[in-house]
Amino acid sequence: MAFHISALILGFLLDLAFGDPRWLYHPIRLIGNLIAWAEKAFRAAFPKSKKGELAAGTFFAVFVVAVSTAVPAILLALASRLSSWLVFALEVFWSFQILAAKSLKSESMKVYAALKEGDLPKARKAVSMIVGRDTQNLSEEGVAKAAVETVAENSSDGVIAPLLFLALGGPALGFFYKAVNTLDSMVGYKNDTYLYFGRFSAKLDDVLNFIPSRISGLLLVLASPLACLSMEGAWKIFRRDRRNHASPNSAQTEAAAAGALGVQLAGDAYYFGKLYKKPTIGDPLRPVEYEDIRRVNRLMYAAVCLALLLAVLAAAAANLSFLIWVLRFLAPFV
Repeated sequence: MAFHISALILGFLLDLAFGDPRWLYHPIRLIGNLIAWAEKAFRAAFPKSKKGELAAGTFFAVFVVAVSTAVPAILLALASRLSSWLVFALEVFWSFQILAAKSLKSESMKVYAALKEGDLPKARKAVSMIVGRDTQNLSEEGVAKAAVETVAENSSDGVIAPLLFLALGGPALGFFYKAVNTLDSMVGYKNDTYLYFGRFSAKLDDVLNFIPSRISGLLLVLASPLACLSMEGAWKIFRRDRRNHASPNSAQTEAAAAGALGVQLAGDAYYFGKLYKKPTIGDPLRPVEYEDIRRVNRLMYAAVCLALLLAVLAAAAANLSFLIWVLRFLAPFV
C-alpha cells in the first residue's frame, strides 16, 4: 500500500502543477470511445424493448468496467516483469491523469474571469463546458452558482473519490472508478434514450459513490476553516440539506460548500429546454457572486489535501498493523 501511496503523492503533485495538458491524449477519452462503440454493439445485440434495453445496458456496463480495469492491471503486471521502477512510473503517470483538481479549477476559473470582465455571453459559454444544464439564459448569479455547484460536486467525483480508490488499489482500481463515473456521465440520463439502457450505469455510480461522497462532504466541512470559510455553516447545512437532491450523493458536497460559503445553491434548472423542479441547498444569506468560484476552489483544494493526508495516515496504520502482526508471529521463535 505504501507503494501506491508514494506514487499517488507524486501523481497528485503533478496534477496540481500541470493539470491535463491538451497535447497529451487522456485515457478517459479512451474509455469514452469504448463506451460509444460498446453502446452501439450491445444495443444491436438485444431486443428493442424495456427488458431488452435493461439487459443490454447491464451487460454493456459490466463489459466497459471490466475492460477499463483489466487493461491497466495487465499492463502493470507485464511491467512488473521488467522493472519495479517501470511499475512505479506507470502508477505515478496514471495517478496524475486520473486526478482532476487542477483542470476543475482551471475550467471553473474561466467562468470567474469572464464574469469579472463583465462578459456574460462568454461566461455562459465557459460554464456550459462544465455543466449539463441549459446556460444560454442564465443571469450572472446563475452562471456563478452553476460554476460553484459543479466545483463542489466534482470535488468528490473528480478528485477525492478517485484519490481514495487510487490509495486503496492503485491505478487499476482508479480506472475502475473512472469507468463507472464516465458511464454515468454519458448514459446515466432519465430521458427517452437512456431511461432503461443507462439505468444500471446510473445505479452503479450511485452505489460506488455512496461512501466517497459522504467522506468528501465531511472533508469539505473540516477544510472550511483552512479555506477561511465557515465550518459552523458548513456543518449545519451538510447535516440539514445533504439529501436535497434526486441523487443520493450529489448534495453531500454541495451542502457542505453552500454552508461554508453562506449561500443557497441548487433549485430549479432547465435541461434540454425542460424545467426541472429541484429543492434548494443552503440559506440565501447573500447572493452568489463570482468571487465564490475562487472561494469554492480554495475549499476544494483544502479538502483534497486532507483526503491525501487521510490516505497517507491509513497507509501508515496498515503498515504498522502488518508490522505488529509479523512481530507477534515471530515472537515465540525468538
